[in-house]
Amino acid sequence: MNHITTTDGVRLHVKTWGEGRPVIMAHGWPLSADSFDDLAMAIADAGMRAIFYDRRGFGRSDQPWSGYDYDTLADDLAAVVEQMSAQDAALLGFSMGGGEVARYLARHGDRRITQAVLISSILPFLLKTDDNPHGVEQYVFDQMSADIEADRTQFWSGFFKDFFGIGLVSHLVSKELIDWCRSMAMQAGLRPALACIQAFSSTDFRRDLADFTMPTLIIHGNADKIVPFDKSSRRTANEIAQATLIEYDNAPHGVLFSHKDRLIKDVVGFLREGPKRTCQAEA
Repeated sequence: MNHITTTDGVRLHVKTWGEGRPVIMAHGWPLSADSFDDLAMAIADAGMRAIFYDRRGFGRSDQPWSGYDYDTLADDLAAVVEQMSAQDAALLGFSMGGGEVARYLARHGDRRITQAVLISSILPFLLKTDDNPHGVEQYVFDQMSADIEADRTQFWSGFFKDFFGIGLVSHLVSKELIDWCRSMAMQAGLRPALACIQAFSSTDFRRDLADFTMPTLIIHGNADKIVPFDKSSRRTANEIAQATLIEYDNAPHGVLFSHKDRLIKDVVGFLREGPKRTCQAEA
């Protein structure tokens, strides 16, 4: 099966590698499931089944006009879980995908889920509001949307430099990898790309954190320019009872690529330890 159909008739492209306990992965904005290839191969080699799909509007999935709110996106994830007959599963979310994991648990419960992994996640609430004074100002997201509407090909060039922490002397990934990520971003429809900015910037997941009842691994770079560490994963780890926080020093948002070997070791090691693992936060 290389696709599933959601409750509202949207076809999602799904990749499944390996056999064993399922690990279901939700990718980041504006990428596709292909961004998980290295990690998925390591998970499959470790005796588990990697299940990773293109979010609606992205990659090879359908591009409907609507459905880019997190309730619908979480229901899409639930459709993947159910149609892949996943049991005793781990959920893994990178960046925007962390929101899908959180909202899935809030809407569908933990009956099938025994572990969670959050990588560079947007949780718990990005937007600055009166009751979230340390969030990101609205104008930042407004400018992103305006720049994408004006010339998204140009926008992705600057975006991925920040995504990977590219500076005058800092080059953690190759130019060719950045070009590949830009090509993935251009697979996304304009409407989905813009609607998802609204979703990941304005959705408040603070109440959803109580639904992480399982051991949860949180990985985030403290030099992240896309989702600042102190505004996101540091706060999230304090609110999840069984959380292990691993802070990658001087690492950018795109740790899937920039710190690939370390991340694979940390994630696969956590998954191998299984759902009965008792987690304690790491300094």
